[in-house]
Formats: sequence, C-alpha cells, structure tokens
Amino acid sequence: MSTKLYVSNLPLSATADVLISRFCKFGDVVSVALEPIARANRRGAFVEMNSSSAAHKAIAALNLSDFDGRLVSVFLALGTLPHRLA
Repeated sequence: MSTKLYVSNLPLSATADVLISRFCKFGDVVSVALEPIARANRRGAFVEMNSSSAAHKAIAALNLSDFDGRLVSVFLALGTLPHRLA
C-alpha cells in the first residue's frame, strides 16, 4: 500500500524530477504533486511512496534537511492535508 508524504518549505525552483531523485533513494516514488500556488517564496509538495517503510525511511533522512538552501520538513499526509507526527 502506498503512503503519501508532504514536503513543506520547498524553494520555488523545486521540480517534480528533483523531488523524485531525492526520494527514490528510499523506495519507489509513485507520484509527485507540487502545490500550484506558492506562498512567501516557498511551496509544498505531496510525494507518494510505494510503501510505508519507504516513506518512513524518507522522513527519517529528509525531514529538517537542506534543499537548495532551505530547511524542509517531511511528514505523513492524511488525504490531501499534511499531518505532522507527534
């Protein structure tokens, strides 16, 4: 079963191809959907991984990491809304 993640605080220069290349190290990427409207020079994206274990590996490695000079957050998304783990 696939698991959807939300990535926040991406730079406007972020593309689906770049996200795929960063996330595919942890498992197969099923889909990437960048938010169409950027706010305050940043944007978010949904990244769907092929499994829960791949998603959790990506969270562990990429949450609070540098993405072209920006500190991004990566967390589970429930439906179409982001959901931070407590």
